[in-house]
Formats: sequence, C-alpha cells, structure tokens
Amino acid sequence: MPSINILSGGAAQALVRAIEPEFRRRTGLAIDGEFGAVGMMRAKLANGYPADLVILTATILADLAKSGAVLSDTIADIGDVETAIAVREGDPSPAIADGESLRSALLAAEAIFFPDPKTATAGIHFADVIDKLGIAETVNARLRPFPNGATAMAAMAKASERSVIGCTQVTEIKATPGTKLVAILPPGFGLTTRYTGGVVKGAAASEAARHLLDLLSSDEAADARKQAGFV
Repeated sequence: MPSINILSGGAAQALVRAIEPEFRRRTGLAIDGEFGAVGMMRAKLANGYPADLVILTATILADLAKSGAVLSDTIADIGDVETAIAVREGDPSPAIADGESLRSALLAAEAIFFPDPKTATAGIHFADVIDKLGIAETVNARLRPFPNGATAMAAMAKASERSVIGCTQVTEIKATPGTKLVAILPPGFGLTTRYTGGVVKGAAASEAARHLLDLLSSDEAADARKQAGFV
C-alpha cells in the first residue's frame, strides 16, 4: 500500500496509530516513518530523511519553519502532553504529591527508567529534576536511560529488580503494556510539552501530509487525543 512518511516524537505515536485507520480510509495511504526522541527525529530530518510530515515540540517546529525546512503556513498544534511517573503494572503506586515524596520514591527504587537525557524531551527534563532534588550522585548507578520513552517503559515493565520506577510522558506510559501511570510530576517539577506538526518543504506527499495533520488536530480527533493522554 502506498504511504506517507512522518518523523514524530514518541509522545504522538499512539495518537497517530489510533487515527491511521480513518486516514487510510479517506486517502488510501498508510503511515510509515519513525517515532522517537525529538532531538533524534530533528537530526534525521537534517540528515535527509524523506519525511512528508514532522510532529515535534512547538519550539523545534518554530525553528524548522524559520530555517525553511518546514512550511510555516502548515504548522498546527496537536496538543499538550505532561510528564509523569510510572511503575510496573501490579506494583504499588508511591506517593509523589510534592518534591519530598518524589525524592523518597526515587531513592527507594532499585532501578529508574527514563528516556535519553540528551535528545528526549522528558529525559532532558528528568535529568534536571534529579539534580534539583539533590540526588543525582546517589541514584546515578540506578539510572536506566533508553533511546526514548517507549523503550524505557517497555524495559521497566520487564525489569527484574524488585522495586522500579520510571519517568516519561503520559502518552508513552499509557501506550506501554505492563506499566501503570502513577501521576504527573508534582508542582515545581512538572513539564507540559506542546506537540505541533508541519509539512516538510518539498514533501513528496504534501497534500496527504496536510490532510493527516488536519485530522490529528481536528475536533473530530479530540476523543482520540484524550485517550492517548493529551490534555
């Protein structure tokens, strides 16, 4: 089946897959491409990946539009995603209502799973959180970084350690079997990220890319966004 190619932050993967059947029905096209840490997706685009549509953070999309890599008149917000704490399904949920309880929960874990602290939105933020909590050196040996939130959560779900905890974006937690959403990060430590799409300059399937972005950001897709974890 013919397809369009996208590069997307992992936070939007579940939403894109939920919308795909309707998009396919309307256009006859499948959705191919890659999902992962936004920094990695941006690098792939810069290195010539033949994307028709990109779904990344609003800040990155603004930069891509400024450089001419993305058509500025196509940019549309899809929604906001919060960063949260997760545990394995079946494990007790720790208290994380404030900084002190979050600190205690992280210190109690034998392994801490999170996305890449250099290229992933949630990973960069979580590295700052543990610094702010003053526990970076203490938990360093227990940190388990992965290329993106989806792989981090999948690894946490299968971890052999008795007590594990993870941090990534809500959408990636909800989409990963074997994980349980505890709560968003407490006040003073939270991160809400806006995801935005745009059609790539010179895209081979620009009209289809516009149609997919319109669908993802439409009122019609509001329930799908909510179920995926967008706010």
